[in-house]
Amino acid sequence: SISIRSGFSTIRSSGTIIIRTLNAGTTGVSGELMFSTGTTSSGASGSISIGTGTTTGGESGGMYITVGTTKTNDKGGDIHLHAGKTLGTADGGTIEVIAGDTTGGDGDGGDIKVWAGLSASKTGGTISMRSGYGTKMSSGSILIRTLNAGTVGVSGELMFSTGTASSGSSGSISIGTGTASGGDGGDIMIN
Repeated sequence: SISIRSGFSTIRSSGTIIIRTLNAGTTGVSGELMFSTGTTSSGASGSISIGTGTTTGGESGGMYITVGTTKTNDKGGDIHLHAGKTLGTADGGTIEVIAGDTTGGDGDGGDIKVWAGLSASKTGGTISMRSGYGTKMSSGSILIRTLNAGTVGVSGELMFSTGTASSGSSGSISIGTGTASGGDGGDIMIN
């Protein structure tokens, strides 16, 4: 094994570990950073864990994954999160995004916010959610729901709304089921 750790302090902050590539010259790109575990012929491959430490006096440390700003007319960089693919009979990997819990007195649970990009001259970015395609059986489901309320209070609100427009029509809301070539069309139920 290889272990890299910063210095310990009994009074002040512990030391910093910096891993980075330096700037490129007048031509070329800056160097790549790769964190990867090896392949295995029997058993699971190694995992990668990135986390901040527990705190007893203050907020715990944040984690930031940020793509650098493009200062030319080229496209901004992408971020790809892709769960594991399997060539066998088991399920594909899962991606979970879970906000933080609070078990204290008055705090609310953490939020999950997904924002598309702003455009200064054209249309803003799109948020697209779609379930998985099934080549032999059903496609996957998309579930959007709030959970039950506790002993007091009300269950959470679901809001589907389009924005206002200062020139032209505001956006529409469309709800529909797919076409069926061998069976009944799907129902729409509003309770």
